Amino acid sequence: MLIDIFLIIVGFAFLVGGADLLVRGSSNIAKRFHIPEIIIGLTIVAIGTSMPELFITISSAKREAADLILGNAIGSNIINLMLIFALTALIKPIKIEKDVRIMHLPVTLLTTLVILIMGMGLLGSKADVINKSDGVFLVFLYAIYFLYPVVIEVRDIWNTDEEEKKTHKKPKVNILFSLLAVLFGILFLRIGGDMVVDISTKLALSFGVSERVIGLTIVAFGTALPELVTSTFAALKNEVGLATGNLLGSCILNICLILGTGAIITPLNFSSEIHASILILAGGIIFIWLSCFFGEKNTITRPKALILLATFVVYMISLFIPA
Repeated sequence: MLIDIFLIIVGFAFLVGGADLLVRGSSNIAKRFHIPEIIIGLTIVAIGTSMPELFITISSAKREAADLILGNAIGSNIINLMLIFALTALIKPIKIEKDVRIMHLPVTLLTTLVILIMGMGLLGSKADVINKSDGVFLVFLYAIYFLYPVVIEVRDIWNTDEEEKKTHKKPKVNILFSLLAVLFGILFLRIGGDMVVDISTKLALSFGVSERVIGLTIVAFGTALPELVTSTFAALKNEVGLATGNLLGSCILNICLILGTGAIITPLNFSSEIHASILILAGGIIFIWLSCFFGEKNTITRPKALILLATFVVYMISLFIPA
């Protein structure tokens, strides 16, 4: 058992290291060709930091481990918004910007409710399952979400004065090193994803713990490490806006792209635990949203963060209490 736990840790190390290599290499290439930071953040960095979830989803789908896919995606979102978000606010109270209040938080809630509705069979599909057509729809939703700001940014670039464009200097970037970083990043992510899925499944069976609980806890914690590191450092540097965008963007990506990809490969069957977890997640999003309108306005203060954190602890404990 100790060897299995050690191998899971090694798998997570591959996942985190692979994501870091992929993000660094891709970002350097993008900057070299003057691709704006907003586009880098919404595409390369956002997808790069969620690559652990994506590769675990692909590995799980090939093994038809649907419980691990759902548990990983929903669990990662709960950890992002109720643990990491709370810890970030404890370090530095989070100011909720206008675009977050009117766009990103509502979209995060909407996509979460879409998954819940799909699981209830209210969108025409069979109840308690997300099928291939649902998966295609989710991926389409994600494409719309991140393409909109990209189109706005490209429009602004198009309208930029030619003289202003000439003032931009090309950064010195080693293209070969960046390409190697991308390739090794993808390789490490593949290795880490396979290790975590295989060994987590083995442990779940040996301890009599369901795969969905393993996905909601161990695997979700591991794949949320990139967001934890990024948000913590952002808060320590007083860049709480970066932390907020990172967490909300990852949540939307997990729901739409991660679950959508998994459902396209294999049907995702719901359970009572998954339904309950989605309701907990929706409740956390609503609490953060409503927090903008009571107490200190548009701010997640430390007392509000403690409420989120306490709810998360109770939720984690409840997963291991026999029904």
